[in-house]
Amino acid sequence: MAEFSTPRSVAPRPFPLHSAIDPPMTIAANSETPTVDVIVVGSGAGGLATAVTAAAKGLSVVVLEKAAVFGGTTARSGGVLWVPGNGHFPDGPSPADADPETYLRHEAGNAFDADRVRAFLSAAPRMLAFMESGTSAVRFIPAHGFSDYHPHAPGAVTTGRSIAAEPYDGTSLGREVQRLRPPLAEITLLGMMLNASQDVKHLFNATRSVKSFWHVVKLVGRYGRDLLIHRRAMRLTNGNALIARLARSAFDLGVEIRTSASVTQLTRAADGRVTGVVVNQAQQIIARRGVVLAAGGFPLDQKRRRSLFPHEIQGGEHLSPAAEGNTGDGIALGEAAGASFRTDISNAAAWIPVSVIPDARQRRVFPHLIDRYKPGVIMVNRLGNRFTNEADSYHDVGQAMIRDRKPGEEVFAWLVSDHRAIRKYGLGFAKPAPFPLSPYVRSGYLKMGRTIRELATTIGVDADTLERTLEHFNTDAAQGQDSQFHRGQSAYNRYLGDAEHRPNPCVAPLATAPFYAIRLVLGDLGTFAGMATDQHARVLKADRSVIPGLFAVGNDALSIMGGGYPGGGITLGPAMTFGFLAAEYLANSSPGNHVAGQPAHQESEHVDH
Repeated sequence: MAEFSTPRSVAPRPFPLHSAIDPPMTIAANSETPTVDVIVVGSGAGGLATAVTAAAKGLSVVVLEKAAVFGGTTARSGGVLWVPGNGHFPDGPSPADADPETYLRHEAGNAFDADRVRAFLSAAPRMLAFMESGTSAVRFIPAHGFSDYHPHAPGAVTTGRSIAAEPYDGTSLGREVQRLRPPLAEITLLGMMLNASQDVKHLFNATRSVKSFWHVVKLVGRYGRDLLIHRRAMRLTNGNALIARLARSAFDLGVEIRTSASVTQLTRAADGRVTGVVVNQAQQIIARRGVVLAAGGFPLDQKRRRSLFPHEIQGGEHLSPAAEGNTGDGIALGEAAGASFRTDISNAAAWIPVSVIPDARQRRVFPHLIDRYKPGVIMVNRLGNRFTNEADSYHDVGQAMIRDRKPGEEVFAWLVSDHRAIRKYGLGFAKPAPFPLSPYVRSGYLKMGRTIRELATTIGVDADTLERTLEHFNTDAAQGQDSQFHRGQSAYNRYLGDAEHRPNPCVAPLATAPFYAIRLVLGDLGTFAGMATDQHARVLKADRSVIPGLFAVGNDALSIMGGGYPGGGITLGPAMTFGFLAAEYLANSSPGNHVAGQPAHQESEHVDH
């Protein structure tokens, strides 16, 4: 498959490129208030999927983004979507008789929402087919071998449901690429975006394989050229590729993505229907059909977090790698219009262990997405004991960190490796060979000991306990097993291990001195609590009645996963699908009737379950 795709041409819209209305949406004194069919608040995958679908169906759309760049936290993500029945796996999912509704019912437990889950499962393949055949640039590739996170649960599969954005050439965005939010710097290599499944493997083998060495050399060469010409990387992967592809398609359909446009208020009619927005506290824009909130949840809303996150309620630390400015604006706007904010799920957010990178200028957060799975790496608690399977999903490990601490204790753990493992795979922000480790040791990010006892003293852990933990683990690891937590036994564990390390890709003794440790605290990859919505993404009040003209998608809406994290892409898959469903609903509504709260197809304005 080609690495990059060239956008297909589409029929021109009857208004200028990059604008959703004609004339452009600027207001002079005494001018008429601008009006569009659909206003989308937020420019992540959910918001842009809404905009692209609505525009393709003939509606005028403007996307309003608070930040100076577009893409939201999606642009920093892996760009993976969980879409059962996606059609990208010729042999189908494995096992073939697995059922996604059964799996989601198991994962969500008492929070299972049958109507919305079934709407998602029915529409997700249609959304994907539309994006790939009906837009100029949105394309996906299969994530072969990417298992559901709980492959032994009823209805789960070991491959076939997760897909990823195909890498993209940023020059296809033209000058607009400068407004694309860059990837999270902490998980790039010298600023280069890496394809998680291919480039990282070559990076790990660069000092042992001529093929891998030249692959990395070519990456660095291309990146250097891009910096000289474009001032940023043009080889876009992961979430950056997904947003670039959605944005290219939106621009080709005449959608304006307006940045530095903070929505400060929803405008409403006397009967409560939402009729538009106020931007930057000054400019009003009218929406003939509806306003869609897609502002990314509340990962940086400290007040809301401190009322919901168990470790923060007790005064512990929580650090999110979410895009700055992602402070819960969409949810606050919805609540002001009467929306019901739902928290009755098992977890308010998707937990992930993170570490803090010392930096005098700013607090930098590194999400531990890959290193925990590698052989020669373990996690221990404040006592020096292992407490979970390190190769389980970030959400599962985060929950284990919360469970492990006693009431009133801070949530933290230590990620420990030997010299062989850190030189081959790196550890956190510390890069593998040939990059030096000394800067990370000097800064205090990486703790080091010539022996296990010395490391234990350095990190404040009981030396006898840590020695016993390593002795027990190493005895098992020498046989390729983990009798305590069964690490490496599931398909998901093995996916991010080292396939070339046998017999267990996730397990090896920690035996080569010196030894290293990084302090982990809890962070998130997005929030799950959110506004109540129905199967059309319409926002609901506490009594389950619909707020006419108001929709919510992505992390502004209550997750259909019930606070669980079933597989890679369970945020972006539903975000784009419900954006697609919201746009379909809006396109099937007549402007006058919808504004009055009576959609053309006469759906009930009260949702019962």
